[in-house]
Amino acid sequence: MKQGNKLGFFSKSLSLETLLIAAIVISIFIRVLNLGTREFWYDEVLSLLLSTGQKTAYVTPKDVPVVLANYTLLLNLPPESSFSDILRTLVSLLKGIVAEPHPFLFYLSQHFWLRLFGNSEIAQRSLNTLLSLFSIGCGYGLGRTLFGYRGGLLFAALLTTNPFFLFHSLNVRMYAPLVLWTILSAWALIQLIGVDKINPQSFPINTKASLQWKGQLFWTGVLIASVVAGCLTFYLFAYWVITLAALVLYLDRRHWWQHALRLGTGVLITVPWVLWGTRQQLRNADLGRFSTPPGFFATMVQHLQDVAYLLGVQLGVGDWITSIPVWVAVSTGIFWIIVFTIGSICLWKLGEHRRLGTVLILGIFPLFLALLADIVGKKFTIGFGWGRSLMIILPGCLLLITLLIQGIKKEPLYRLTATGLILVYLTISIGDYSLRPRQMFHQISHIIASEPTTPTLIVMNSKAWGHVNRLAYYISPEYPVSLLAQKSSKLAPALQQSLTSPPSPYGRIIWLEVAEPVWSKPTTDAERKQIEGILKQRYQLQNSQVVSGTMDLDKFTLNLYKAQ
Repeated sequence: MKQGNKLGFFSKSLSLETLLIAAIVISIFIRVLNLGTREFWYDEVLSLLLSTGQKTAYVTPKDVPVVLANYTLLLNLPPESSFSDILRTLVSLLKGIVAEPHPFLFYLSQHFWLRLFGNSEIAQRSLNTLLSLFSIGCGYGLGRTLFGYRGGLLFAALLTTNPFFLFHSLNVRMYAPLVLWTILSAWALIQLIGVDKINPQSFPINTKASLQWKGQLFWTGVLIASVVAGCLTFYLFAYWVITLAALVLYLDRRHWWQHALRLGTGVLITVPWVLWGTRQQLRNADLGRFSTPPGFFATMVQHLQDVAYLLGVQLGVGDWITSIPVWVAVSTGIFWIIVFTIGSICLWKLGEHRRLGTVLILGIFPLFLALLADIVGKKFTIGFGWGRSLMIILPGCLLLITLLIQGIKKEPLYRLTATGLILVYLTISIGDYSLRPRQMFHQISHIIASEPTTPTLIVMNSKAWGHVNRLAYYISPEYPVSLLAQKSSKLAPALQQSLTSPPSPYGRIIWLEVAEPVWSKPTTDAERKQIEGILKQRYQLQNSQVVSGTMDLDKFTLNLYKAQ
């Protein structure tokens, strides 16, 4: 297959490689353009709170109003005047993390990024965006190692345009860095094993069979560092370490002990955190939310649905999953399962054994491990978090897609398949950020800013910190705003007490009814009428509207009351 064939249906000077590079550039532009177009979602503002080192100072709202600006202070670095203050902040940061289910590396890196660039949306998201660009570059290196120049560009283009990865590149969570550590560790291990062990038959690659000692030392360092970083970013990276071990047994069983020493060194470096932090985190873990329902048949069906759902989200719908029915993702996943099955059989018959085995191990084996762990542990983790819990399978699955496209012998069909899939990915991503804004709290802030000196009480049926802290982040601390946040069953009595003793100082009340309170049940009709009755005694309803974003956690009913 020629590497530089021209596209017959485009300009003769426009090669497929040029289009792939253009797709990469466009997707990078989409990232930069959308760094600040959406408000933080629930988990992002929690990441910010943890990164400031002030999570231990956070106090869950009580049954009396609290000045909202008190929470705003927690979303910035604490006052520091000496080096000892900085150390105290770092200690507080680690203490806050041990109450969370994730290791410290992501929050620590965000903390130092916060010190450099502040807590704006653009600043907070820019670190993950930058790391995603490194992932794309490393993805090209890995792809070129396995598939040659065109294959490397194709894999990099698929990765950078993938809607799921693009969304997480603009998300203040630990999943975008996880892709970097996954790709980097796989690339380093394959370099150490030797590309000749993969024995590509269809596309010969001009790579030396063995590395010099400097190359061995360099890639050993890269492998160990990426394993350490991955393990300290997300605990399920352990599946990936096992996957790398499986790849060693498949490609280089003769030197297994050398690779085991490298992987083992990376794991051992994380032991101090495991002994201090992970043990405390396990005591705080809520594993009951992953429990399986009774009945063997129902459980197996759910496990299989989770597999299809995961593949559908990661390889298709991306962040749209928060707005579309589950069956769309499941159907998309079933499509990819069929493609992978038929395509793998065809490649096997063509003699493409080693590379096929390699990408199947990198993409499907960790999914198999997670499925097996779920079945044995009687848990559902595969589909948790809209597919993000198994972010480690994304590079391997995209490598498999790249290999399947590389296996297409007819050049026009090859070009059509590659450009068609990338165009679909770009369309999904552009549509996501064009058609699904998230600006709920800006709307609330705009209402408050219309009368900036009027004392305002926000009444909310949720004590969840994601809701509380988003209010605190987007409403200026200069406004005289207080917050009364309680679960629905206790909100009416607390509101009654706040308005009668002492006499209400509030000229305006915003009753913010959260559709998903997270820590409690939604408001019932009876509770809603009770709250309305209390408010109507002293206030008149001025406006009622629904504000929403990209997910159920973003849906609020805003009721504006003014004093009579």
